[in-house]
This record gives sequence, C-alpha cells and structure tokens, in this order.
Amino acid sequence: MRAVTVVPGVAGSLGVAEDYPEPPIDEGAVLVQALSVGVCGTDHEIIAGHYGEAPPGATELVIGHESLGRVLEDPTGSLRPGDLVAGVVRHPDPVPCPNCAAGEWDMCRNGQYTEHGIKGRAGFARERWRVDPEYAILLEPALAEVGTLLEPTSVVAKAWEHIERIGARAVWKPETVLVTGAGPIGLLAALLACQRGLTVHVLDLAKTGPKPELVRALGAQYHSEGMAALGFAPDVVLECTGAPSVVLDVMCQAAPNGIVCLTGVSTGGRLIDFDAGALNRELVLENNVVFGSVNANRRHWDLAATALARADRQWLGSLISRRVPVEAYTEAYTPAPNEIKTVLDFS
Repeated sequence: MRAVTVVPGVAGSLGVAEDYPEPPIDEGAVLVQALSVGVCGTDHEIIAGHYGEAPPGATELVIGHESLGRVLEDPTGSLRPGDLVAGVVRHPDPVPCPNCAAGEWDMCRNGQYTEHGIKGRAGFARERWRVDPEYAILLEPALAEVGTLLEPTSVVAKAWEHIERIGARAVWKPETVLVTGAGPIGLLAALLACQRGLTVHVLDLAKTGPKPELVRALGAQYHSEGMAALGFAPDVVLECTGAPSVVLDVMCQAAPNGIVCLTGVSTGGRLIDFDAGALNRELVLENNVVFGSVNANRRHWDLAATALARADRQWLGSLISRRVPVEAYTEAYTPAPNEIKTVLDFS
C-alpha cells in the first residue's frame, strides 16, 4: 500500500512508498481504511529533520497524526465496518508512569510514550492503519468531511478542561476570553470558548484573508492591531502562536485571578529584553496562573468529538483550505498563502 514517509533527522527525505507493508496485527485489532490526514506544523518540522523517531527496528517513519478513516474490521466487536473513526495520537509508556497507568498519558512523566507519526509509532498517512479499540474515536457520520479536525480539537479540549479545573480554585465566573493566533488551534480554541457562552476576542496579524471572517462567523471579535490596542483584560487567555513576545505580553494582560494557557510551542535561541520582576509581581499580586498544555488523552478526544458534533459543519469546512490527493503529496506539505488547514486525501 502507499504511505508517506520520512527518514527522521534527514531533511528532504519526504516521499511516498508504493509498496509499504500492511499494518501488522500487533498495531491493534481495528483495521481502518484511511480517508484523509491533516497537515500541521509538527509535520513540517519533522520533514525539515528537526525531530521525529522511527518505530523500533525501522529507519523510516510514516508521518501524519491528524487522522480520519472508516473501519474495515474489528474482531473485538467494539466498532462496526463503515464506522467513521480517528486514531488517538499518543500511547502510554510501557513502564508505565503513574499518569500513563491512570489513562492520563498526555501527562506522561518519564517521556517513554509513543506517538503516531511523531515518536516511535507509524503514523496515519498510509492507506490502511490499525489501532486498538480504546484508541479509536467514533465520530458522527455527518463529520466525514471535517473529521480530520478532531486531533487539533482534542488539544484545545484538554486546554479548556484544565482551565476550568484551575478556575475552580475559587469563585470564578469568567466573561471574556482572548485567543492569540487564528491558525487551526486558535480558531478551534475560539470555537470551544463560544460554545461556553463567553465573550471571545481573537488577535492575529492577518488583516485580510479568511481569518477575520471565520472569527466573526463564530460571533467573536477579531483584532489585528496588537495587544496594546485591545483595551480590556481577559479572564482567560489561550496563547496559540508560540511567539515569545506575544507569550510575554499575554502574561501581563490577564485580569485579576486570570488564567493563561500556553499551547503554542516557541523556538529557542531568541533573547528579549523583559522586566521579569514586574511580571512576577503581576502574577503574584493578581493570583494569576500561567500553564502549558499539549496533547490529549482519551477523555479529551471524546470531548472534542462532542464539540465538533455541536459545531456548524459549514464553518468547520471553511477551516480546510485545501484537499490534496496523495499523488500530489509534495503540494500538501508545501505551505500556501492564507492557508488554515491542508488535508491529504486518501479517498
């Protein structure tokens, strides 16, 4: 079968293997026919050779962690042929650590977890793949065109769960949310905020293109003039850019008892002249919390599936900028102007 592969650590090694072996049964009982795979920044970094780890005994890694497919067979009876599913990305470490043992593998403590298409486990950018039933998330049939958005939605579903847990430390009645960055993660974070009935603001540099209208279609407010021009202190901030200057700005912008969730990953090596003492004073005196969030466990994937089922299908479809057939895979992994989400189509 066809599979999109790289040699981890080797830039420019992206290719399609035409005779990649069928997924072995030890990958899981559920056999799935791939429909599509979403492309994200993590894929670009793996393709550039920055990181990535092949499965044990292999030199190549099948990439792709934003999956969607249809069940071909499940001998356990948990799923039926034709069911629409997505595969959970992270699997717990084999030790396991206390969190992995409790099903909280997104909070793995020893780093021995594996991830489809990223770390030690073949990805979903292949015509057929396998998972065990507990790592297959059932989606409503109506999500067949947009189900590849489940993985990024699971990331923000986790972020929101943790925000709400932190907020429960005291009487907490948030009203305003600021999302920085209007990429897929930022837009989906705004979607989940709107579903909670909050007043939502999204800050992004883009003044044209699809982002402003996508935000307004949610009933949220779009800003492109920078943090200083906002004129309010949000109760909740979801930082989705990873830009160091924005990260520091949002820490200082939150309202008293505010919560700042960092979901964007910064690149190192940049120094910024910043008054750390003033930041510390602000956080302490205002009882503010700043925390990072990445990945998701089964509970968050289920929450994400519910959120997508509640969302407007047309709006979700508008997040997908391009659908590229697997034959044109190089096009799919080449960024395009005004792109929100590109999907590699196997169907």
